[in-house]
Amino acid sequence: MRNEETMGRREFLRRTAWMGGAVMAGMALGSCAAPAEHVDVPVASDGASETNDAVEPAAADETASSEGSSNLVPVYFTRYISPAGLQRAFDALGVAPTGNVAVKLSTGERGSNFLKPDLIGDLVQGIDGTIVECNTAYGGQRSSTENHLQVAADNGFTAIADVDIMDADGEMSLPVNGGAHLTEDIVGSHLANYDWMLSLAHFKGHAMGGFGGALKNLSIGVASPTGKMLIHSGGTSTSSWGSPSQDAFLESMAEAAGAVKEHMGENIAYVNVMNRLSVDCDCDTHPAEPEMADIGILASTDPVAVDAACVDLVYAAPDGEALIRRMESLNGPHILDYAQSIGVGTKDYELVDLDA
Repeated sequence: MRNEETMGRREFLRRTAWMGGAVMAGMALGSCAAPAEHVDVPVASDGASETNDAVEPAAADETASSEGSSNLVPVYFTRYISPAGLQRAFDALGVAPTGNVAVKLSTGERGSNFLKPDLIGDLVQGIDGTIVECNTAYGGQRSSTENHLQVAADNGFTAIADVDIMDADGEMSLPVNGGAHLTEDIVGSHLANYDWMLSLAHFKGHAMGGFGGALKNLSIGVASPTGKMLIHSGGTSTSSWGSPSQDAFLESMAEAAGAVKEHMGENIAYVNVMNRLSVDCDCDTHPAEPEMADIGILASTDPVAVDAACVDLVYAAPDGEALIRRMESLNGPHILDYAQSIGVGTKDYELVDLDA
């Protein structure tokens, strides 16, 4: 069942937040925050902003202190979808990756809306990251390690960093604590090789989950094909999709995400890029064209907070109806409520506008 307070807040956002062209950024409305001026940023065909990096607002030294008077989790936001904007959002977190660093992203199918290497390359190289993925369970172009690496090369990822298919040599089990569906999360065995992880997710719609962001990136994304089946089946099978209720599937994703988060401890952070906002996932070779404008980049140390902020920004957008329909048709926001209820994170955030 959907959380009535959450849906009430989002209906409020849908009806009022964009009056006068405002974008939500800083209002304490349960899990969102006060309107700031909306800036239209022209976007190039490769997904990176055409805005000259030299005219982007300079980073303020006191950025991280802006949340000091609040108990809300900070989610940092910039409208500039560019390598410099991405770096700025990450830097606002004040984290320092150490050791062997994994950058979990979707390498995408050929022709899909994956995050382009030209956009993310500087950040990945700056933290000396290895791009990590796991093979798919649905067939397609990335169901075997050899083919997956070829797609990653074709899509330009091997040109910016090493790419590691984490289940190439098998699986490992992570415990799931407090879950209603899963007792374990089955992930690629190479996860054990990493000391630190950056979840670098393309926020967009999804044909099964309603939307995909940090929580999906941690759960389905880090799971091996066996683990993916276990999540999709609501914990009932490692060899078939099963037929769980929609909420059981969403809740299983939240439980799996929590297992990865707990495994990494404090050594993990989350960045969501809200561009090419199709109703379809990067696993779709022929995704629907976006019906809404790009929004920006968000970063947090809390996966629930960063996904909740993205969902609220979609509700606040004047052109988000198609993606809202996709999310609501699959009860997608339920994953946020459930993830919060089992301690994966919180929906109570403060959106910190880095462009102000």
